[in-house]
Amino acid sequence: MRARWSGQVAVHLALATGAVVVLAPFAIMLLTSFAPAEDVVAGRIVPTSLTLDNYTRALQDLPILRYYANGAVVTVLIFAGQVLLAVPAAYALARLRFRGSQLGTGLVLACIMIPQQVTAIPLYVALRQLGLVNTYAALVLPFVGSAFGVYLLRQFFLTIPTAVFDAARLDGAGTFSVLVRIVLPMARPALVAFGIFSFVGHWNDYFWPSFVLTDDDLATIPFGIVSFLGTDAGTDYGPQMATATLSVLPLLAGYLLAQRQFIHGIALSGHSD
Repeated sequence: MRARWSGQVAVHLALATGAVVVLAPFAIMLLTSFAPAEDVVAGRIVPTSLTLDNYTRALQDLPILRYYANGAVVTVLIFAGQVLLAVPAAYALARLRFRGSQLGTGLVLACIMIPQQVTAIPLYVALRQLGLVNTYAALVLPFVGSAFGVYLLRQFFLTIPTAVFDAARLDGAGTFSVLVRIVLPMARPALVAFGIFSFVGHWNDYFWPSFVLTDDDLATIPFGIVSFLGTDAGTDYGPQMATATLSVLPLLAGYLLAQRQFIHGIALSGHSD
C-alpha cells in the first residue's frame, strides 16, 4: 500500500514538474506584456505594477486586426479544403476494399514524413508560373491535401462498428449517403481534433508565407511579430510580449471550447479494428 502511494506521489510530482516547465514561458510572456518598461529593463519576472501601455502600443503600431482577418481567412479556407479531400480519401482507405488500398495507406504515411521544406521550392516555382504569388491561393492551395488528416480520419473511421455500415446498406444507402449521413456526424470528435491541429499549424506558420508574400497586405499574425522585431521595437520586449499574447488568444480560446471533443477524437483515432 505504501509503495503504491509512493508511486502515485512520484507520478504526480513528475507531471507537476512538466507542467511548470511547459507553462513557465507562457506565464513570463503574459506578465511581461503587462509590465512597465522599467520592470522589463530591470529583468523583473513579476512586475511591480500592471499597465496596458504595451497593448496600446502594439495596437497602434501594427495593423493587428488585418493580420487577424488574414489569418482567419487562410486557416478557414485551408481546413475546409482539407475536409473536402481528406474525408472521402480516409473513408475509402478505411472501409472500401479495393486493390492498392494498403499501398495507398503506406503512401499516406510516407507523405507525412516528408518535411515541408523539401517541397517548398518546387511549389513556389509552380505558383509563380501560375501567377499566384502574393495571393490567398498561394497561402491556401499547397495545404488543402493533408496526409496527416487522411490518416487521422482513417484511424477514426476504423473504430466505427462494421454493423453500422451493414445496417445502412440493408436500408439501401449508397456509399455517398453513408459517408454524408452516417460517417460525418459520427466523426465530429476526429474532425474537431484535426481542425485544432490544422488551425494551430497554419495560424502560427511563418515559413511558407515568407516564401510567397511580397508585402504585408495578406500577412498573418506571425508577420506582425516579425515586423515588430524589424522596427525600433526590436528590443522593446513589453510590446513584443503583448503582440505574442494577442497572437495566441484565438488558439487558447479555440482549444478551451473544443477540449473535450479534441481529447475524445485523439483517443478514438489511436484505435482500430
